[in-house]
Amino acid sequence: MDLVHERRGDGPPLLLLHGIGHRWQGWKPVLDLLAAEREVIAVDLPGFGASPALPPGMPYTIDSGLAVLADFLDSIGIERPHVAGNSLGGLFALHAARRGLASSVTALSPAGFYTRPGFLYAAGMLSLHRFAARTPESVRAALAQRPQGRKLMFGVIYGRPEQLDPDELLLDTRALLEARGFQQTLRAGLSEHAARFPLAIPADIPLTIAWGTQDRLLLSGQGRRARQLLPAARFIPLPGCGHVPMGDNPALVARVILEGSSSPLLTRH
Repeated sequence: MDLVHERRGDGPPLLLLHGIGHRWQGWKPVLDLLAAEREVIAVDLPGFGASPALPPGMPYTIDSGLAVLADFLDSIGIERPHVAGNSLGGLFALHAARRGLASSVTALSPAGFYTRPGFLYAAGMLSLHRFAARTPESVRAALAQRPQGRKLMFGVIYGRPEQLDPDELLLDTRALLEARGFQQTLRAGLSEHAARFPLAIPADIPLTIAWGTQDRLLLSGQGRRARQLLPAARFIPLPGCGHVPMGDNPALVARVILEGSSSPLLTRH
């Protein structure tokens, strides 16, 4: 399957995976900072952004997503990149390590560490956010142009939405509304929660987990649970950052990812 992606920079390959309902452009605030030291490949996951949906009958599960990503990496000549992911992308990154597809993992507020109430809360907030995206685009555009409007629209997702590009945020709402894989991925989420942890991640794969201190979607208790279930990982708080920290503090997030992906590349098993 062809995945829409952005590829730039030189150095060890670094695959960037976005969260549910998002698109590769969510990495734009850190892309050039990362590309100064890495060959960065930011992808639209299947059914999100401009990438096609999964073929009929193929479920939106972790295993399906990893199979598509492995084929994609083969198609662009990348064997075993460093992987950084946010939210759903962070969960995918951790499972990529389990499958021997990653040389290192940096997971930003990764999904999967919720209890059932935590999942239902996050799913409800995401569904509400998607429902709000159905308002006329003229209304959304007017709100996005004002700092207070951006706080109203994106305060659950970002810690500092007022500092983000209003045009990009408007396109994010369109991508969320049009995401063909949203509902199926959300339905699959409850069956793929933290009961599957701790993962059997090989000890030679460096793990970094970073969590925004202002994450209002996957709350701080999930970060503590991740710390308990993945004791070998390096844990880093991201002060003032929300669930999608790349736009809140690009310099900090880029530094965390570059440090997390500074180990030598590994070969695929």
